[in-house]
Amino acid sequence: MRTIKIPYYTSTMELHVEEENLKAVMYAKADDYQPGKTETEVIEEALEHPIGTKKLSELALGKNKVVLVTSDHTRAVPSKITLPILLKEIRKGNPDADITILIATGLHRATTEEEQRRMFGDAIVDNEKIAVNDAFKPEEFTYMCKLPSGADFYVNSLAAECDLLVTEGFIEPHFFAGFSGGRKSILPGICNEVTVNENHSYRAISNQNAQAGVLHHNPIHEDMVYAARKVNVQFILNVAQNSEKKILAAFAGDLEQAHEEGVAFVRKLSQCPSIEGDIVITSNGGYPLDQNLYQTPKAVATAEACARENAVIIMCASCVDGMGGSHFEKLIVKGSVDEIDAYLSKIPPKETIPEQWCAQIYARILKKHKVILVTTYLDKETVEKANMIHASSPDEALRMAYEMKGKDAEVVVIPDGVSVLAVKE
Repeated sequence: MRTIKIPYYTSTMELHVEEENLKAVMYAKADDYQPGKTETEVIEEALEHPIGTKKLSELALGKNKVVLVTSDHTRAVPSKITLPILLKEIRKGNPDADITILIATGLHRATTEEEQRRMFGDAIVDNEKIAVNDAFKPEEFTYMCKLPSGADFYVNSLAAECDLLVTEGFIEPHFFAGFSGGRKSILPGICNEVTVNENHSYRAISNQNAQAGVLHHNPIHEDMVYAARKVNVQFILNVAQNSEKKILAAFAGDLEQAHEEGVAFVRKLSQCPSIEGDIVITSNGGYPLDQNLYQTPKAVATAEACARENAVIIMCASCVDGMGGSHFEKLIVKGSVDEIDAYLSKIPPKETIPEQWCAQIYARILKKHKVILVTTYLDKETVEKANMIHASSPDEALRMAYEMKGKDAEVVVIPDGVSVLAVKE
């Protein structure tokens, strides 16, 4: 019997699998990577040697209105480390700069002050100017242009009107944008609902290139890059992390060049051949990305890449914050998966419903695979309404899966499905 720890909320759950059933345990190689420096040293070195731009302190010379975009409570950006260093660099160039930290929520709920203190530390919350993007207040946005897809690009006016726009984030495989980081700080991060919705339309999500690890000809990525260039992002700082959210590497400088180097680094650590199983078990890597059901298709899509025909997928996610957005919650319980997909497929891009993309991806996967959701926070009735099967532990879920697939079923475990880029060869 093999015992495997599955990340769950702020801790782990234990999974026990018989050795004769266990085909593979798939990990990203990030946990084996040793940077040989402290996290602070990694950040400082990246800022000292930016890719494709001047140093941030030089860019800040004479720039009075500075906006520094950071991620919200659903992302594990190590802002306690990075933000103080970025602020110091900006003030090195202009000690009197008027700096606003803008939290990129996309269409998520607002980040609370308690969450800000946990993410940034008390000193930043008490002493810095912080704004939270609200995609549902059209008066707070400026129209910029049409994007390549034809979507209307509205960006937070703070970013549109500043002298220097800086973003920070982290890079990992993303289930339809290819990789996170870089341009995603702008779109969806600080756009309004009109722009985010159309960028995430049914047509865009169903494009064959809108998948994990793919940037070339990915229409969602192309819109994002265009938007970030249009609003004039002059400097980014992106990090790569291991499963403990420790910084392994940092990439600073030009929006595209620094992001591309970061993507190449992350790809080397995360990409591996998909290994197919009859039962595939995964998680969203625990907190903060397993807070709600809306975020869980990220890892379920990784499991999909390793799932044989009619395989069972087991997803472990706390869902401590419930279902996620109200639109997603209504859509995911709207009917059978065929009914949900048929309904969504008829929605024109400019009428895209907020959060429909995660319901769309779940519908795609649930058409092919049964999904067992391991959660101690969502009740059985709610999970079943979402066309999934409820379990309270990984072992209970595995017993259910064996009943469906037989006692000889081959099991593939991907403890952190968000960190792994499984590629069919």
